[in-house]
Amino acid sequence: MSLQKWISRSDMKLSVLKPGLVLSALLLLALVHTSSSSSLAETFTPAISYYFNDFTPGQAPWKPGQPLNIEEVFKNYQYYEIMFDTDGKGITVIRYLKGNKESSEKYLILPDGSLQKK
Repeated sequence: MSLQKWISRSDMKLSVLKPGLVLSALLLLALVHTSSSSSLAETFTPAISYYFNDFTPGQAPWKPGQPLNIEEVFKNYQYYEIMFDTDGKGITVIRYLKGNKESSEKYLILPDGSLQKK
């Protein structure tokens, strides 16, 4: 008995990708990805300091990156302390150089995720 007899026509149809089905699956994945990205207020606890290697306010939408733990902070020549406001609509950014406070700035978080300096 040949292998071809064991494969039915309906099995063969599954092996052919349909462009409409592939496009629908990709759109669904994109929708799930965008809806699963939570707001910054949900990701970071307000009024708690988080430390980062860098701060790039020009990103749209702005993403703070991976927070540093306290041991990593003190190994760096320059780092940023970011504290999210209790209302989730703003942040305070403090720049440290050699462990000393260099500057402090406040930003509003706009609806599109970008930052606007106060």
